[in-house]
Amino acid sequence: MTRFTRQSLRLGLVGVLGALAIACASNPPPDNAVYVERRPPPERVEVVGVAPGPGYVFVRGFWRWGGGEYAWVPGRWVVSQRGYRAWEPGRWRHGRRGWFWVEGRWR
Repeated sequence: MTRFTRQSLRLGLVGVLGALAIACASNPPPDNAVYVERRPPPERVEVVGVAPGPGYVFVRGFWRWGGGEYAWVPGRWVVSQRGYRAWEPGRWRHGRRGWFWVEGRWR
């Protein structure tokens, strides 16, 4: 193997490992996180109809924790916020203290 090829392989491996480290890094939980011991149920399949008008984005449903149980909050159409392109849905994440909810946001 030539020196150029070995150096290219090393640089490629460093790049791949760096990308994996960034992708696997967990964001810290929100300051007001409520931790739940039980895993949330699987997401429900929702039928998404036609948008009620231009500029609407469908925000899919999610499981909310409250009263000692998960409750399904159905998806809904919302008007997209000015200056943003897409809605990043909220999601349940798992940390050392249990499951916690990360709110959705415009990006």
